[in-house]
Amino acid sequence: MKKVMNTAIIYFILAMVGGVFYREFTKFNDFTATSTLGVIHTHLLALGVGVFLLVAVLFKISNLAENKLYRRFYLLYNIGLPLMVIMMTVRGVFQVLGTNLSRGMNGMISGIAGLSHITVAVALFMLLLAVKKVLSEA
Repeated sequence: MKKVMNTAIIYFILAMVGGVFYREFTKFNDFTATSTLGVIHTHLLALGVGVFLLVAVLFKISNLAENKLYRRFYLLYNIGLPLMVIMMTVRGVFQVLGTNLSRGMNGMISGIAGLSHITVAVALFMLLLAVKKVLSEA
């Protein structure tokens, strides 16, 4: 339980930092259009804080912590979500700075972001299967 709550707190802090960075970086660069930086805050709150708060509740009402699939979810999810946020940050910084990316660089950013999204999706599916199993046993 402590590990899950600490994870939620870390994602909360990162969400706040992401929101402040978006506001200050765009203001400093006189940027008023939309960029990927604008959604980092909400992604971290929903996918970081929200998911792990729900997991904490499930820990209280079930034996989810003992499930092998849950442990795999935890590892995979905490690789995929930070990687997704890093790639969103990279993309957003380039957007704000108005950097013209080569096709290769643009493709690389999109490819890594895509892989991180797939990783998060697979991890969430693993969590759903783990929750289904522990709740059916209860």
